Amino acid sequence: MSPETDTYQRLTNSQPGKLLAGRLGLPKSTPLRRYEPGQELLTGPALIGAAPGGRLDGVVALLLRECGAEVATSADEDTRYGALIFDASGVEDSTQLRAVYDFLHPVIRHVHANGRVLVLGTPPEAAATPRAATAQRALEGFVRSIGKEIGGGATAQLLYVAPGAETAAESSLRFLLSSRSAYVDGQVVRVGHGPATAPVDWAQPLAGQVALVTGAARGIGASIAEVLARDGAEVVCLDVGAMGEELSRTANRIGGSALQLDITTPDAPATLATHLRERHGGAGIVVHNAGITRDKTLGRMTGDAWDAVLGVNLSAQERLTDALLADGGLVADGRIVSVSSMNGIAGQRGQTNYATSKAGIIGMVQALAPVLAERGGTINAVAPGFIETQMTASMPIGTREAGRRMNSLAQGGRPVDVAETVAWLGSPASGGVNGNVVRVCGQSLLGA
Repeated sequence: MSPETDTYQRLTNSQPGKLLAGRLGLPKSTPLRRYEPGQELLTGPALIGAAPGGRLDGVVALLLRECGAEVATSADEDTRYGALIFDASGVEDSTQLRAVYDFLHPVIRHVHANGRVLVLGTPPEAAATPRAATAQRALEGFVRSIGKEIGGGATAQLLYVAPGAETAAESSLRFLLSSRSAYVDGQVVRVGHGPATAPVDWAQPLAGQVALVTGAARGIGASIAEVLARDGAEVVCLDVGAMGEELSRTANRIGGSALQLDITTPDAPATLATHLRERHGGAGIVVHNAGITRDKTLGRMTGDAWDAVLGVNLSAQERLTDALLADGGLVADGRIVSVSSMNGIAGQRGQTNYATSKAGIIGMVQALAPVLAERGGTINAVAPGFIETQMTASMPIGTREAGRRMNSLAQGGRPVDVAETVAWLGSPASGGVNGNVVRVCGQSLLGA
């Protein structure tokens, strides 16, 4: 969706509309800054602070300077900041949480439009004491609340970095601070001890990689294929034969290849694994995006509708993944990214089949994360919220407007927002990110 088609956003950003929205208490929807090649990392200077014992502020300051960003360590009340970054990794007791308040309280209203608030912490499970674990877990409530307060298209995230994994955090820092994460808000990301290989050129972080994208003919799948190709990957675009014409257009547009295959057939896993192994030497990135809906309340849902959705959305992913891991279709240190959904987290009326399948994807990711880690690889999931697609464009206007506004950014996302998140998780530099479920929902007011 282009900004021109979001009438509410256009009106509330006009001068009369701003006044009216303020008087009526209506949500404000600021146009989001999205990534373009060559774009500066931040919209203004970054202010960095740290609690005593922090181990990440120096890493962040070095990265920002390498990216050409201006870095400050003391607040200026006349400055609007592109990013506010606080290293809370050294907080070991609930009484020390005051340091987070003291840093952000004077400057939180000085965040630039489309700015970033980033809190860094130690994973509670890696904390040295129960009190330290308690304090670190408390940061989640703080950050999620900040995300619902700041407005102006700005976002807030919490990045937990395991002790000793500081160098593996660069890819995640770059993503969360940049406009690639425009529609990712109020999220908690964990970085652990996986092998992370920095690219030669951060503008082409997927150079030399072969990526498979299922359901790539159109919509979110096509956008994922485009972004992976933009970032340097050779993309194999897969979809069913009925989508052959659109699939070929997508593949031709990005200089990739098209593979027509019904992933639910018994021989699909072996066929795909053989194709990737023999034609490409195995894929470095596999994106399970293919999915369908057959919506009805449970009492009106047919068995065929249940079976179709579970078969495409979940069971086929399991079978394909098993074959790719066993047969060399995925290289040893490869990345798997599965597309789940907010409805797999929060549930949705009329979607028991769909929500079950998408919750199952989260279960698969969590169960296979240790398996992939043993190979030097990763598996993660993205959970989109309301994304502007052909399907959502056909919704009744009331339903569509509710979907757009019921998040901290008060607007729908775009397919590219999901694609940027997939590209980050698929990068060789993101080896420390494993078993995560990242919502691409503008911090939806529904779900956890």
